[in-house]
Amino acid sequence: MANQLALISLWIMLLAVGINAGGIAIYWGQNGGEGTLAETCSTGNYDFVNLAFLATFGNGQTPMINLAGHCDPYSNGCIKLTTDIKSCQAKGVKVMLTLGGAIGSYYLTSAADAKQVATYLWNNFLGGKSSTRPLGKVVLDGIDFDIEGGTTQHWDDLARYLSGYSSLGKKVYLTAAPQCPFPDAYIGTALKTGLFDYVWVQFYNNPPCQYSGGISNLKDAWKQWSSDIPTAKIFLGLPASPTAARKRIHPCW
Repeated sequence: MANQLALISLWIMLLAVGINAGGIAIYWGQNGGEGTLAETCSTGNYDFVNLAFLATFGNGQTPMINLAGHCDPYSNGCIKLTTDIKSCQAKGVKVMLTLGGAIGSYYLTSAADAKQVATYLWNNFLGGKSSTRPLGKVVLDGIDFDIEGGTTQHWDDLARYLSGYSSLGKKVYLTAAPQCPFPDAYIGTALKTGLFDYVWVQFYNNPPCQYSGGISNLKDAWKQWSSDIPTAKIFLGLPASPTAARKRIHPCW
């Protein structure tokens, strides 16, 4: 992903295995020119929209959502997205909250810390209750892991705690955006739990496994991801604009 959070554009993920009809997921929230959330869903192009990012959490920090210029979380300004989120969901689009990002302050110190973060996510973005829900009373469809820093531990604990909330009613979908070198340095252990429903692998910014004029590296990495991650449906993750990737990607169209 982009070196700076403010430069992250949209990332399109083309589903290649696991379901019959295919689908597209997109990240929304870090590009001022991407339009509103409602407009994004109204295109009819996407099955998933990932709200990026919850970039501060864990290690005793007060969690904070960052949607760039779309809204100001410090003044509860992101509550206005409630209507857009409901509009997306009414169209059959699953709306996820993405944790992490290329730049942020996030870290899990223990299984207990992971449980505390899971409880916060449940009460503030999923089916629980809180007086301080950043996006209002709307219930998101799940949590996306885009972990590119901090610790390599306890993300599997967080996945287990979040998955456990599915037993309370509405399913909590779990998705992830690992780097294409296998296994992912940060969430490789978490992905092995088999709890993730969809995995959009970032096949860019990584010369050993991205498309760079030849397909062999990408093909080999794709085979490993699609065979070694249990139960998940695997997406091919590509940048949707030149500013969304650090390294030049040779166009394949």
